[in-house]
Amino acid sequence: MKNSGPTREEIHRDTRIAVISGVWHGRIADGLLAGATSALEDSGCQFEIFHVSSSFDLPLIAQAALEGTWDGAVVLGVIMKGESSHFERLSEVVTKGLGEVTLQTRKPIGFGVLMVNTEKEGEERAGLSDSKEDRGREAAEWTLASTALLRQLRSHSSRT
Repeated sequence: MKNSGPTREEIHRDTRIAVISGVWHGRIADGLLAGATSALEDSGCQFEIFHVSSSFDLPLIAQAALEGTWDGAVVLGVIMKGESSHFERLSEVVTKGLGEVTLQTRKPIGFGVLMVNTEKEGEERAGLSDSKEDRGREAAEWTLASTALLRQLRSHSSRT
């Protein structure tokens, strides 16, 4: 019988993931972080959590981590619509900034930043006991999958 290849734990054992988490909207942010850390613990990878006080700084902290020895990042946060246009501007800056960071560093970022109109919308996506989705877990799983795929592609490229 043909070997089915390495196990999930073997694939991720040497993977280092930075978890960058905003602190605004605490209950939602905590749910996102719990989902992400649960997925990372399940994978067997190495990870560390970095708390960021401002969503505006998420791209900067992600860039600092990925320019270092981290293989990928999970970026979590909550941007909630208010009475001003600040929501649209901040959402755009964070999204564009994280996209630029992943291309500049050539390392994956699991995007777990919720941009919601209400607290209820955030709670529905935060992986809480009554949530419909777990975007924190999904962001971590995306990061792990992309990290493994990039390793495979880079390994294949170095052999040719």
